[in-house]
Amino acid sequence: MKTLKLLLPVVVLLFVTSCISVRVVADYDQEADFKSYKTFAFYKTGIDKAEISDLDKKRILRSIEKEMIARGFVKSENPDLLVNIMTKANKRINVNNNFGFGWGGFGWGGWGWNPWMMGRSSAMVSSRVEGVLYIDLIDTKQKELVWQGRGSGNLLGRRTTIEKKEARIQEFVAEIMKEYPPMAAAQ
Repeated sequence: MKTLKLLLPVVVLLFVTSCISVRVVADYDQEADFKSYKTFAFYKTGIDKAEISDLDKKRILRSIEKEMIARGFVKSENPDLLVNIMTKANKRINVNNNFGFGWGGFGWGGWGWNPWMMGRSSAMVSSRVEGVLYIDLIDTKQKELVWQGRGSGNLLGRRTTIEKKEARIQEFVAEIMKEYPPMAAAQ
């Protein structure tokens, strides 16, 4: 019983961490004064280079604007920060090999013992597309990158609804922007 009590929190922790759908990494310039930034605008030249549909760009930019305003920023023609985005998509292929032996029809790979065939090997191949979204914040006076957040995770398939796509993009942006401002720099 005592072992079960110790094992349960570990299992719950593993379950919760496996459910995280967007993995985020952020980096920043330690010398930047993040408290001084009050306004932002989008860096059109950089955003135009992102290799995604214009509709998805609009969805990403609306989500970023929502997150920036929630942090007290004001959109401006003369901004303190320029916001840029970059995207990537990587196809991931997973191959799981299974081989089974067993008695009475049990085993891995579908079935086990058979008088005519002692075991069965099978390979399960699956693929998924992982998307990566970079959000860059550039100091307009210094003309330098001061913060970058990167989120990666599974993208929705081609047969998804617009509502699911919108929600997925909002999830990506919100998870990335949770890292801004950097905790060490905000204190």
